[in-house]
Amino acid sequence: MITKIKQPFKPKIPITSTTSTSVPQFSGSVLSFSSNSKSRFDRLWVDENGKMELLRKLSRGCFRNSIKKGQKIEIESVNDGEDVFDAASAKAKVQPEHLVIMVNGLIGSSADWRYAAEQFIKRLPDKIVVHCSECNSSRLTFDGVDRMGERLAKEVEDVIRRWPGVRKISFVSHSLGGLVARYAVGRLYEPPKITEVLDLNCSGLVREENVSDQCHKQSSEETVAGLEPLNFITVATPHLGSRGHNQLPLLCGLPLLEKGASQTAHWIVGRSGKHLFLTDKDNGKPPLLLRMVNDSDDLKFMSGLRSFKRRVAYANANYDHVVGWRTSSIRRQDELPKSNLQIKDQKYPHIVNIEQETSLAISHKVSSLERKEMADLEEAMIEGLTQVPWERIDVSFHESRQRYVAHNTIQVKTYWLNSDGADVIEHMIDNFLL
Repeated sequence: MITKIKQPFKPKIPITSTTSTSVPQFSGSVLSFSSNSKSRFDRLWVDENGKMELLRKLSRGCFRNSIKKGQKIEIESVNDGEDVFDAASAKAKVQPEHLVIMVNGLIGSSADWRYAAEQFIKRLPDKIVVHCSECNSSRLTFDGVDRMGERLAKEVEDVIRRWPGVRKISFVSHSLGGLVARYAVGRLYEPPKITEVLDLNCSGLVREENVSDQCHKQSSEETVAGLEPLNFITVATPHLGSRGHNQLPLLCGLPLLEKGASQTAHWIVGRSGKHLFLTDKDNGKPPLLLRMVNDSDDLKFMSGLRSFKRRVAYANANYDHVVGWRTSSIRRQDELPKSNLQIKDQKYPHIVNIEQETSLAISHKVSSLERKEMADLEEAMIEGLTQVPWERIDVSFHESRQRYVAHNTIQVKTYWLNSDGADVIEHMIDNFLL
C-alpha cells in the first residue's frame, strides 16, 4: 500500500557553505510504503510533480556500509567542489597532513567520488582530508585536457590555502580526469631547490666538494604545489587516448567506425574529443597526449609523475565500453595478462591481476626499444609513460550483474548501481601511502 503525505523536507545531514548564499529549502510529499518486509527504505521524497528527490541521495550511497558508531563525516560544499573530512578531528583542531584530490571524468562532477571519499575518511579519519574537484564538471569537460588541467591546478592551490596544515598530496582520478590530473601535476611540479647556507665566519662561497661545516649547500625535495607527492592513482583512464586499436570498445574494433569516431568526436565532446583521438594540431604541434609523455619548458609532465612515490593504474579487463584495457593499463597487446593467470582473492573479488613493475625492468624495456624507429603514436606514448614504474591493477566484473556499467562501477560512481566496485576502493585504501 502506498500513501502520499504532504510534509516539508528536513535534511538530516547539515549543509555548510563558505558563501553567503542561503541554502535552498525543499518541500514536497512523502511516499510511504506499507509492507511486511523489513526493508530500511519505506519512504521516498518526491517533489510536487512526483519526481523522486531521493535519487541524488541514493547516488551518494544510501546503501553503503554504515559509518563507525560515533563517527561523523563532514562534507563541506565550497565554490570549487567538496571538502570531506572527519568532524571529530576538525572539532579537536587536528588538521590532517595529507590532501587527497579526487578528479571526475567526462560529464562528471564532484559527487562521482562521494562514496570513495567517505570510505577514505572512515578508514583514515585523522590522516587525510579529501577534496572532490568540481572545476571541470558537466559540459566543462568538453574544453580539452589543457584547459581543464589549468583549472584543476588553480583549484588545488586554492584548496591548499584553505588547508594550510597539509604537507603531502595525492591524486585519485577517474577516466578523462586522469589525463587532466597528469596535466595539472605538470603545471604544479616544482624541482628541488639548492640553497647556500653561510655561517657568519664563512668568508665567501666555496666549491661544493670543499663545503665545510661553516659553509654548505642544502637541497630541497621535489614538490607538487609545494607538497610532498605520494600517490598518483588513475582509474579507467585512457592514457594512450581513444584512437583505434579497440581503445574505445563501444566501436567493437571496426576500422570504419573507429575512423569515423576520430573525425567526428570533436562535434560531440569538443576539444576533449580532439585530444582523446589525437587529432589536435595546435600551431603545428604534435598531439597533446604525445607531448605529455615528456617535459617541456614550462610544463614538467614526466618530472611531475616521477616525483610521486607510487603511480597506480586501475583498469577494467572487460566490459568497459568506454575505455579499453590496453589504454587504461598502459600496455601493448601482447603484454596483457592471460585469463588463466588471474588471481582469486576473497577480500578483493573483482581484482584479478596485480603487476608491480620495477625501475630495472623499465630500463631494460626502454633500452631494448631504442633501436626501433617510432612510427606509431601509441607506441611513443607507451615508451614515454613507462620511463617511470607503474603498478597495474586489473579489475574484472565478469560475474557481476553490474558488469555492463563497469566503467562507473570501478569507481562506485553511484552506490546502488555500482556497489560491486566497493572492493576496488577498499584495495585502494589498503595500499595507500601515508
